Amino acid sequence: MRLPPLIEWQKQFEPKLLTVLRQGYGLSDLRRDLLAGLTVAIVALPLAMALAIASGTTPEKGLHTAIIAGFLISFLGGSRLQIGGPTAAFIPVVFTVITQFGYGGMVLCTMMAGVLLIVAGLLRLGTLMKFMPQPVITGFTAGIAVSIFSSQVKDLLGLEIDELAPDFIGRWTAYGEHIDSLSVAAIAVAGACLILIVGLRRWRPAVPGFLIAVVGAALVCSVLPYSVDTIGSRFGDIPAALPSFSFPNIPFDRVLELLPSAFTIAFLAGVESLLSAVVADGMTGGRHRSNGELVAQGVANIGSALFGGLPATGAIARTAVNIRSGGRSPVSGISHALFLLIFMLLLTPWMRYVPLPALAAVLVVVAWQMSDASAFRHLLKGPLGDRVVLLLTFVLTIAFDLTVAIQAGLVLAAFLFMHRMSEAVQMQSHAGTLESEPEESDQRALLPPGVEAFQITGPLFFAVTNRLDEVLNQFPDAPRVFILRMRLVPMIDASGVTALGHFHHRCQRQGTRLILSGVHGQPLQILQQMKFFDDGISLRFANDFAHAIAMAGEAWAEAKPA
Repeated sequence: MRLPPLIEWQKQFEPKLLTVLRQGYGLSDLRRDLLAGLTVAIVALPLAMALAIASGTTPEKGLHTAIIAGFLISFLGGSRLQIGGPTAAFIPVVFTVITQFGYGGMVLCTMMAGVLLIVAGLLRLGTLMKFMPQPVITGFTAGIAVSIFSSQVKDLLGLEIDELAPDFIGRWTAYGEHIDSLSVAAIAVAGACLILIVGLRRWRPAVPGFLIAVVGAALVCSVLPYSVDTIGSRFGDIPAALPSFSFPNIPFDRVLELLPSAFTIAFLAGVESLLSAVVADGMTGGRHRSNGELVAQGVANIGSALFGGLPATGAIARTAVNIRSGGRSPVSGISHALFLLIFMLLLTPWMRYVPLPALAAVLVVVAWQMSDASAFRHLLKGPLGDRVVLLLTFVLTIAFDLTVAIQAGLVLAAFLFMHRMSEAVQMQSHAGTLESEPEESDQRALLPPGVEAFQITGPLFFAVTNRLDEVLNQFPDAPRVFILRMRLVPMIDASGVTALGHFHHRCQRQGTRLILSGVHGQPLQILQQMKFFDDGISLRFANDFAHAIAMAGEAWAEAKPA
């Protein structure tokens, strides 16, 4: 039984939590969700602090983001097992916004992105995300990974740089100028953490490698007489308190300047959250509600900004950990946020001893995973146009910023798609089409003199309309009747209808009668909608080619001089 339109519209925004509770939720489900939430919280704890530091702010803001946004995404979201929080994808854009506009600008930018996500969800744009070209996604993801690694070299090597430049060239220039200040102790800590994390991922993948590496590095650095930067030495103590409502000095007069960055954050949040939801569906056999997920992401980003957090989205790796740990419902994501809150209240006195090189090592591993080098190499074997889109997006993400990279990548991919579609559309003469249609080959002899026929194969849209006008140029003498076969045209747009109108008028001027043959489905509906009707004289519609030939014979007989 089909639901009424309003109820069906509302259904796609219903949180998965309500669906789960309505279907039945028992004590065994709660135990599994709590265990999964605890496991994810252990993974998320060091990662949230590392992501906040790499974004140019303090570690507690990463924890606030994971707590507030993580709770709201699971509570309101359209995916059963999505885990939300800060992710590496936001680091370049957040760092740039904070550098240029301060943290108040970041709050405003995140709230604007949240509003954009809510609007996108309500307009049901979530289903459009699946049309994002893979070369663009892989290109900017790999570019972000390189940018993240670039931002961590300072702490990996222990370089003494007061303020790190926001751009790629500026950072590496500063690294070269300060290379003599590198710290052997920092390199040793970072190297040991990298080896430990990679080793545990290979031989003990179920063990929380990030947490073990960070805790181990803190213990070692606390007993060895070597100086290494820590969270405490750079940022002071992390406040052991609940996230509180915070409304800093926000530059509302710079809304227009922040709008491109807000669009970028909304785009990243939308794409990454829906990709994560698709991955979760693939692992569990479930089905997420994409538009409801976008609305939840928007609410979560607004909530995160108002409570001193950063942009947030669905985290693919943490979502996968949640599923592998036995998570059954959104309660696991909610409990992950609550466990992080407990950790923040109880463990902050010891977090000040965490070495920054250890957190840098964590982010280097995250960057390597994010780069997806195998997918990058695979796409480099694709068609030339896709390779150009991939490399352009990759280079622009590194050299300029994510906003420019996404815009350029999408525009180039769109032009590439239009070019390919226009090349796929064929406009063939009657003789050419009949060779592939033997059942109609006998009808060719039935064409009266002065009657020509062409067939269009493929969509008739704006990128190919100029080719339609060239068809009549092939004839030294204007035909009396022209049959345009359209049974292989699956769709037409407004430009295609306009081009047909120009074609019809040109036929009228030179005394040629036009017959459209085999128009059906969407093209016929659009032609009628745009008042392109059969007038019975200069323009006729035929059911099929045989009908068109009969019409042409009648028209030829009428036009034949006595």
